[in-house]
Amino acid sequence: MLHSSASAEQLCLASPVRREPEPVSVKTINHDVVAAEYAVRGAIAIKSTAYQEQLKEGKDGLPFDKVYQCNIGNPQILGQKPISFFRQVLSLCEYPELMEHPAAADIYPPDAIARAKEYLDNIPGGVGAYSESKGAVILRQHVAKGIAERDGHPCNFEDLWLTDGASPGVHYMMKTLLRNEQDCILCPIPQYPLYSATIKLYGGTLLPYFLEEGRDWQATVAHLQEQVDTARSQGKQVRALVVINPGNPTGQVLDWENQELLIKFCKQEQLVLLADEVYQTNIYAAGREFLSFKKVLMEMGPEYSGHVPLVSMNSISKGYFGECGRRGGYFELVNFPQDVKDQLYKVASISLCPNVSGQICMALIMNPPQPGDPSHELFAKERDGILESLKRRAELVVDTFRSMEGVSCNEVEGSMYAFPRLTVPPAAVKAAANQGKPADFLYCMELLDQTGIVTVPGSGFGQEPGTFHVRTTILPPEADMAQVVQKFSEFHESFMRRYKGENGGS
Repeated sequence: MLHSSASAEQLCLASPVRREPEPVSVKTINHDVVAAEYAVRGAIAIKSTAYQEQLKEGKDGLPFDKVYQCNIGNPQILGQKPISFFRQVLSLCEYPELMEHPAAADIYPPDAIARAKEYLDNIPGGVGAYSESKGAVILRQHVAKGIAERDGHPCNFEDLWLTDGASPGVHYMMKTLLRNEQDCILCPIPQYPLYSATIKLYGGTLLPYFLEEGRDWQATVAHLQEQVDTARSQGKQVRALVVINPGNPTGQVLDWENQELLIKFCKQEQLVLLADEVYQTNIYAAGREFLSFKKVLMEMGPEYSGHVPLVSMNSISKGYFGECGRRGGYFELVNFPQDVKDQLYKVASISLCPNVSGQICMALIMNPPQPGDPSHELFAKERDGILESLKRRAELVVDTFRSMEGVSCNEVEGSMYAFPRLTVPPAAVKAAANQGKPADFLYCMELLDQTGIVTVPGSGFGQEPGTFHVRTTILPPEADMAQVVQKFSEFHESFMRRYKGENGGS
């Protein structure tokens, strides 16, 4: 019996229409997840895995006997050795009983044992227990010490969040800043696809700003202003500016003047500056140095240093250490109100805490052995050897690309990548279009099929319309690099000859 005066007809009209059950399928999950793309691990990388399995199983028929993973900044998979001091401390933290072994003093230097004891004495429960959501206090203090020494300005460890690599910091900020599709994030093009993917995932809009290839991939304020003004005229709200320095995929290193201009622009337009600085130790070009955005901001005077909100991110995955699988990183907040920091703490707390081994590695990287410490001599030798080798490989890769027909390539000033520009024959553009793909995808797929070299098409990072690029790492070991660049060069010559032939020689 109805216990109201409303008629059954009225109740039916007021009730929502019953939804039929939907099975789980790609059509019924979050459309933003489906739409987000991540080219670095896309179709070409997936196919390379299949090739690796074929080679492992000893199957014949491939025109190469090795797969070269030049698609992703993953140094240790390509043979880069870990830093001894870092691994020594990590092993002791993982298995503290080793410190009591009679042979410990013969195996481990005293400063490695002392560092492990310091960490374990101040991390309740050791590496197997949850830490604070922002990271263990002792480890944040060590990271803060390293930041202060790097920049010459204080760092409050309470403004630090340790994370599982730099990527969670990007997720936290996008999740926090983006309210709906009317909110935009200014993002460089070309860009690392983590940004386009997370912006899409959290329902915002990517507002592109093109880096100028002819000016060594620098950003121009005039173009940024044009993009912001256009977006706001369409009723959109621009929330933040992403800057990747040193650049990925472009390899440029920003100078002080350019960084000052970007900071002034953020203050003028009331934007959060999201500074991706994960390649800060990867600097190769003469006359270039890494300058953190925090250092530049702090030295611009109180008009800026106390007003521009800055998020600076770093990671243990790159640099001379390349500890990708450990997943460690941090972000530091500058000029954020406390109530916003409280909300970010809540976001971090949902994941309970970052993995403790990754936290330890981040603290070691920001506070490595110092001159006079027992481990410093070996540490400096390993660090300098890796960076000097990377510099030689960067020069070899750029020289090779510049020798190829129809290819131009800016200097690799920093990071781990070259991003050469291809002039592709029209027949190749047409062949790719017939597959529903851009020409640089066709180029990279054929490069893999014929040589085993895995790269990423420039279209996966975004590029100016009508241009084609390829991103490759400089990470194959020097013993392999000569063969890699030779294979690349021979493939390119064959590719150009074949598609120019199909095009009647044009």
